[in-house]
Amino acid sequence: MPDGPPQTHRSRSPRRVRSAPRGRADRRRCARRRLRSCPSRSRSVRRPCAPGRGSGRQVRPAVWARRAGSWLRSCRVGRVTGSLAFVAAVALTAACTTSAPPAVSGLDLAGFDRDVRAQDDLFAFANGGWLRSTEIPADRSTYSTFSILSDAAHVQDIIDDAEAAPDEPGTETQKIADLYAGFMDTARLEALGAGPLAGELAAIDRIAGPDDLVDHFGHRARLGLPAPVELDVEQDYRNATAYIPMAYQAGLTMPDRDYYLSTEDRYVELREKFRAYAAGQLRAAGIADPDTAATRVLDLQTRLAEAQRTNTANRDPISLYNKFPVAEAGAATPGIDWTRYLAAAGVSAPDMLLAQPDYLAALGQALTTVPLEDWKTYLRFGLIDHLASSLSARFADAYFEFHGRALLGQQEQRPRAERGVALVNETLGEAVGKRYVERHFPPQSKERMDELVANLIAEFHRSIDGLDWMSEPTKAQARDKLSSLAVKIGYPEQWKDYSALEIRRDDLVGNKLRSAEVEHEREIARLGKPVDRDVWLMTPQTVNAYYNPNLNEIVFPAAILQPPFFDAAADPAVNYGGIGAVIGHEVSHAFDDQGSKFDGTGNLRDWWTPQDLERFTERTAGLVAQYGAYSPLEGATVNGELTLGENIADLSGLAVALRAYRHSLRGAPAPEIDGFTGPQRFFLGWAQIWRQKTRDDAVRQRLLTDPHSPGQFRTNGVVTNVPGFHEAFGVIESDRLFRPAEQRIRIW
Repeated sequence: MPDGPPQTHRSRSPRRVRSAPRGRADRRRCARRRLRSCPSRSRSVRRPCAPGRGSGRQVRPAVWARRAGSWLRSCRVGRVTGSLAFVAAVALTAACTTSAPPAVSGLDLAGFDRDVRAQDDLFAFANGGWLRSTEIPADRSTYSTFSILSDAAHVQDIIDDAEAAPDEPGTETQKIADLYAGFMDTARLEALGAGPLAGELAAIDRIAGPDDLVDHFGHRARLGLPAPVELDVEQDYRNATAYIPMAYQAGLTMPDRDYYLSTEDRYVELREKFRAYAAGQLRAAGIADPDTAATRVLDLQTRLAEAQRTNTANRDPISLYNKFPVAEAGAATPGIDWTRYLAAAGVSAPDMLLAQPDYLAALGQALTTVPLEDWKTYLRFGLIDHLASSLSARFADAYFEFHGRALLGQQEQRPRAERGVALVNETLGEAVGKRYVERHFPPQSKERMDELVANLIAEFHRSIDGLDWMSEPTKAQARDKLSSLAVKIGYPEQWKDYSALEIRRDDLVGNKLRSAEVEHEREIARLGKPVDRDVWLMTPQTVNAYYNPNLNEIVFPAAILQPPFFDAAADPAVNYGGIGAVIGHEVSHAFDDQGSKFDGTGNLRDWWTPQDLERFTERTAGLVAQYGAYSPLEGATVNGELTLGENIADLSGLAVALRAYRHSLRGAPAPEIDGFTGPQRFFLGWAQIWRQKTRDDAVRQRLLTDPHSPGQFRTNGVVTNVPGFHEAFGVIESDRLFRPAEQRIRIW
């Protein structure tokens, strides 16, 4: 995916998408489905950057953001705003070039830094003014293009309208209103204290041995509660027409195994803060001897971390594909009875996948060697931590102090209203999305976007034809996959049905648990049925996009189809550098180092000749080395292997979008606007979509967990490999972004 705002989250194996899914469960599901996105895993590094009303901060927004906001407000026609109606306007097709040039470039000139040369630092040239004049809001760990657009998604208005509507029990409107109202009823939450935890704490108390632990892990899978193993229903990687249950490593509270294992002073200090946080939450819940209990939690999580694979290792779908008959899976992981576990989770299937058998074998051993009381303490803390934001201020504030302030560097907690909006988005995302689409995305927008996507895919076909390093047999397979690519734009054809979900205004924790159970039942109901090709893994109001290799599809939610990604009033160059490059990015994920392991039917299959695969690997190794040399903070570098897929998509997507832009001109010269040529505006359009500021703590977290490179390297790192950039700005050997022609990397 493109990328998005960061969030705080538990350490999980990255599997499929990279973007800003709504809640922890959705983020996990996207990752497992190996989705690729263009922005970043946004939300702050774990919790979503909740769209909603402003909090009164004096933050100077970009010019394009102000224009987009006024456009949304002023173009309302009944229930539909005209702002997104022009999303994929024909401005990006050849027809645009025959009409008079638009009056605006689509560039935020006020955000530029004219003291910097584009040839030395394109990111700073296009964004330096904005970086100087903008402060990261105190309640954020990052602030970016994605944050600004997410804040303008009008979800608060949708909630307000639901609250003002007549009370009709069982309707989506009632559920939206009551979920939000229940979160905002702080007086009730204070009166309840730790009471809502009683039922699940009692269930933990009843655990009497290792078999009960396995049963309880399955029970927690139903309710979306943290456990050392997580369960999902996936398409079978080698039989994409069928679903199969899949178990993954899980169970860490901090973002990555390095937080438990690194000897660096920063991580040693964070472990002590974690111990204090765990003790405080256990004490608040009335758990005896909380300090000793917290040490047991940290020790057990450290043991799990030692057995877990790295995020880089988890990128490889081949290593994750370990299929067993359920009755025989226990032989690979002694100590875990998978038949028992799946039964407790309500799952019946003949086969299953074990993503990390080595970790699961270590877990099985720990079930019988770690004292039972330590396991129960671990489960109690996981329950409290997971539900803390839905409890009284004592729990919720402590959660922020650790997850927000200690891990991410946030200075303040998000206003409660914004956190309520995030909860509604996470729980009833498509119900909100349906209303968002009605107001902001008319049907004709899909048709216009279809034209743009077709333009980019046609250019990708021409790109494959022109590859000098790939043989004809592999080209034929690549063309077949590209021709099979499905495209989804705006919103789902079939909306999620929330009729089974009971939302009660007086039961916030119950709402969260019932929501997780309904989604779990939705997932397991797919087993044994044909694959659902209409499913969406992001909501329409999400500012992001993704590629799903199992369905071989690219998906563009409605909310990303606005400035600065697409501006119907702007000239085509900036739009090609924005949404055009994002489209190219998502298409390129079908052919990145991991997406290229799947064929056009969504199956994990090697369709490369050995010689072509070797040449491809040589080129991608160059990107690993290039990005591995980038350092956003002293002593911290980008992981070139973890970010390889996104870096390939950035490079190939931008290169293909540039060729598509040139092709759209049909040989005619592009006009000069705002003192920049067409190709220069194209690259500046690319640079301004990666505008962002991030706190150092969040940067460090993302370097360990995020498959996207930091924004400045997504901008500058890519263009050094593009001949068109050197030509557009007259880059010469003495310029910092100059790369000799023989060292420039071209893949697709």
